[in-house]
Parts: sequence; structure tokens; C-alpha cells
Amino acid sequence: MDYVIILLGLLFMWILVRGVLMSLGRTKKLAPGPFPLPIIGNLHLLGDKPHISLAQLAKAHGPIMNLKLGQINTVVISSSVLAKEVMQKQDLAFSNRFIPDSLRACNHSDCSVIFLPVNNMSRWRTLRKIMSSNIFSGNKLDANKHLRSEKVQELIDYCHKSEQNCAAVDIGRAAFRTSLNLLSNTIFSKDLTDPFSDSAKEFKDLVWNIMVEAGKPNLADYFPFLQKIDPQGIRRRMTDHFTKVLDLMSGLIDERLKERKLGNHANVDVLDALLNITQDSPEEIDRNHIEQMCLDLFAAGTDTTSSTLEWAMAELLKNSHTLEKAQEELAKVIGRGKLVDEDDVAQLPYLRCIVKETLRIHPPVPFLIPRKVEEDVELCGYTVPKDSQVLVNVWAIGRNSDIWEDPLDFKPERFWESELDVRGRDFELIPFGAGRRICPGLPLAIRMVPVALGSMLNTFNWKLHGGIAPKDLDMEEKFGITLAKVQPLLAIPMPL
Repeated sequence: MDYVIILLGLLFMWILVRGVLMSLGRTKKLAPGPFPLPIIGNLHLLGDKPHISLAQLAKAHGPIMNLKLGQINTVVISSSVLAKEVMQKQDLAFSNRFIPDSLRACNHSDCSVIFLPVNNMSRWRTLRKIMSSNIFSGNKLDANKHLRSEKVQELIDYCHKSEQNCAAVDIGRAAFRTSLNLLSNTIFSKDLTDPFSDSAKEFKDLVWNIMVEAGKPNLADYFPFLQKIDPQGIRRRMTDHFTKVLDLMSGLIDERLKERKLGNHANVDVLDALLNITQDSPEEIDRNHIEQMCLDLFAAGTDTTSSTLEWAMAELLKNSHTLEKAQEELAKVIGRGKLVDEDDVAQLPYLRCIVKETLRIHPPVPFLIPRKVEEDVELCGYTVPKDSQVLVNVWAIGRNSDIWEDPLDFKPERFWESELDVRGRDFELIPFGAGRRICPGLPLAIRMVPVALGSMLNTFNWKLHGGIAPKDLDMEEKFGITLAKVQPLLAIPMPL
């Protein structure tokens, strides 16, 4: 009986609130969208793969769509034209972040360059500049080219070892180890995992758990009054995951500080550069910022790169004619059996097309990172109400038949005569976002992915494990903040 009274009370409150909203809505033209149910709004329409559900809803309601997810007004953008409006023409108005409750764990959102508001200009600009200058600038990437070559060589050596043992390679896991050790050598001058064993499994599972929890529908996000009780335990679990990563980073920093105190270490890597800034300009960055920045880099930089490599290999193994064409180009340009050098990539247009096509059909982050408007914003004749969450569905844009011919087919040739690029200027293809909030790791990703992929293709032939026919390869997606394969790609390297 008590439950009935509570439900009736909630229903009555909803009717009152909806009446107020409808009266306000007469002066605000909201974008079209599905009719919200009492209390839950449109939450029931999300499903376990929201990127697909919202893409299907957009076909019925249009490329700008208004939904009510619990108490949170949400606007979904599903076209390149509107994405350009949001991320270029009105970039500043849409530049702040909607912060999922899970990412408030360990106060991460208060220190992360990903989530700090751009109107907190000094802190956001400072951290972004430090990250860009010390990690992702052209000069720094050029200086660390040898590290990327070493890590790709270790990846190929691992595949050679599997070839000799007639064993399958878990492509995603092997690529993750490579990405992890590349970052750890760039920042700390050391491997965090053995490149020739599966010792990175625990860290990979930890990173994936972070991505899953961050991407999981959370009642505390849709009903903010629930944040204090964390009803699904998502923030609690995220606190555990973050703590493990931050403890690891803290230990590495302690180790470095001890070395510097003893004078046993030269200033050679990113950690040294960051520690120098803390000593010279402590108002710009402190130790906590360094630890949280490392958390961002390792969580976002390892899983997205390894996922892209896994999807690229899966598509190539499923489309053998494309694989053969890529191998022919590699053999002709650099010679069969050789590793791809970064300087070679400019002479490998088909390989570059394969990377673009992979990012089109399998963008690492299907909604990018959610945005938020701080004031009412007019967008193409509609009002985006203050405090609305704004999602840009790049997964839907990449599969839009109005933009792409045969959008579900993997056709790298579509980019052969195209000037479209992934650097945030062409809004038909924005896997890294655009504008102020473009992914800072883009310069590293566009160097690393084609080199690793091309080297794997040019040193081995590949076949699917377990006698699976290419047409039967499972390509189902698993939703988190990033999109992973449900079934890991297992492939056997063979001599060319």
C-alpha cells in the first residue's frame, strides 16, 4: 500500500512539473523527439546499445532530437551539418562537459583536462597546453619516434613467437600491451608490462572496467538527487578502479623523485618535464594534477588505440580482397616482410584509407564525450535548454546513408579520391571530435595506428582461429564509453 501511495505521489508531481514545462515550452521551441513517460522520460528507449537505439530514433525524429532521460534534458545530434554547428560555429556555447557521476570518483573531474570547464580558463588552458607541449607536439612526437618503432618491433616479435608455436594472437590484447608500453615509456621511460606475455591482462581489464562503468546507464546521472546514495554502486566501483591506477602512478612518481634526489636520473621524459613544472611553477600544476593526467592518458590512450587496431584487423580478415590489396601496396612500396616506418605512411594511400574507413564505421567513442550547455542556446531554430546534456552520435554520422554510399560496407576505396580527414575539419568523419574539445591524443593516434597495422599486414599472412570462415566472423559491439568487440579477435600469424 505504501508503494502505491509513493507512486501516486510521484505521478502527481510529474503532472505538475510537466504542466509547468509545457507552459514554458510555449516560448521555447524544443527539438522533436519521442514522448516521455512519467518519471523515467525516455530512458526505456536507450537499451544496452544506446548509440544504435538513438540512431534509429533519429531516423524518425530528425538529426536534432530532444529527449528526457529521467530529469535530464538531452539533445542528440546525428548529422554532420549539425555537428559542425555545435563543434565549430557555436563551439564555445557547447564546450562544457556533462560530468557522469562515476567520473566524480576520486575527484577526477575536478582535475581532468577532459572534464574541466573551458570557462575555468586558467586551469583548463594550462593543463591542455602542458599536455600538448610536453606529450603531443610535433617536436616531442618526432623525438619519441624511436620508442614507437621499438614497441611495434616488440609487437611483431610477439606475433613471430606465436607463429612459431602455431598459436593464435589475441589482437586486441597484443595491441593493448603495445599501446600501454608506448605510453609508459614516453611518460616514465619503462615498460609497465612484459611485451611477450599476457601480463597486461589485469591492467587491460581494469581499463575496460573503467570504460564500462563510465558508459553504463546510471540512475544517479538521470536523477541527480540519487547521487548521494549511488544506488547502482557505480561510483563506488569506479573509485576502486581509479584508486588502483592512481596508486600505480603515485608509486612511479615516488620512485622518480627518489632518483632525482640522489642525482641518478637525467631529465629525459614526460614525467621529468611535469615535475620540473611543479618545481618552477607550482601554481600551474601539482602532483595531484600529474597523477590525474596520467589516469586520463592511460585510460583513454590505451583502449581506444588497441580497439581501433582490433576492428581494422577484423574488417580486413572479413574482407580478404581488401587485405590482399593492402599487402600488395605494402610489398610494392616498402618491400614484403619489412616494418612500416612513420615516413612510409605518406606513400601508402590505401593503408591510410583503411584507417579512415575503420574510424568511420567503428569510431572508438560513439558519442564522443558528452557536452553540456550552461545557458539556453538556439540551434537551427530550436532551443537547447540550459543544463541540457548534448550527445554527438558520431557512430550514426559514420553510417548515414545520406553521406555515405553503402554505409554498412567496409570500403576503404571510398576515400581514394577524397580529401576527408579525421583531424576535426571534416564533420562527416570526426572520430576524435573537433573544436576546443578535440582529443589531445589525436597526433599520436594517427602516427601509431597505421604503422602498427601496416607492420602486422606486411610481416605475416593471417587466418582466423578455430577455422572460422571470414563471412562468419562475429562483429558484434560491446558498449562502454568506447566500443569493443564482444568476441575478441583471435588470429593466427603465418609466414608470408
